[in-house]
Amino acid sequence: MSTTTPPPSGRSRLVGWVLAAVAAVGVLVGLSVFTFVYAQGGSYLSDDPAACKNCHIMREQFDAWNRSSHTGVATCNDCHTPHTSFVAKWAVKGLNGFNHSLAFTTGAFPEPIRIKALNAAVAQANCVSCHETMVSQIHGAAPGEERSCVSCHSNPGHGR
Repeated sequence: MSTTTPPPSGRSRLVGWVLAAVAAVGVLVGLSVFTFVYAQGGSYLSDDPAACKNCHIMREQFDAWNRSSHTGVATCNDCHTPHTSFVAKWAVKGLNGFNHSLAFTTGAFPEPIRIKALNAAVAQANCVSCHETMVSQIHGAAPGEERSCVSCHSNPGHGR
């Protein structure tokens, strides 16, 4: 007489899948929390410019900002996040945080780093917003065209 093991019931298979899913979510959450703490993620929720130099690649920009005319009047977020609304500011911070994390984790970024189109547009809008009284009469090459601030000021906020 041979004994055979009965096939697992549908309920025990379901329990196995639920346990596997819980374990996978636990690993994902644990890894995310570890990465957030290790990368000092909480510092990015502030307006402290020192948070921007957490990544060694940004140290030169931080040091240049510290020597610039903007150091006493503007933080990184004043120039690099939208002033239009709370939601826009945090959406850009979140998008940039994700992109920066991905780039620095994978090492897939150019050296020296370069500003992307979205961030250049945000910085341009903030330059014009803060310096509106000085730049209100400056026009682009064609009527209605806005001249980019960096066309004359090559490294605003980070200049020497």
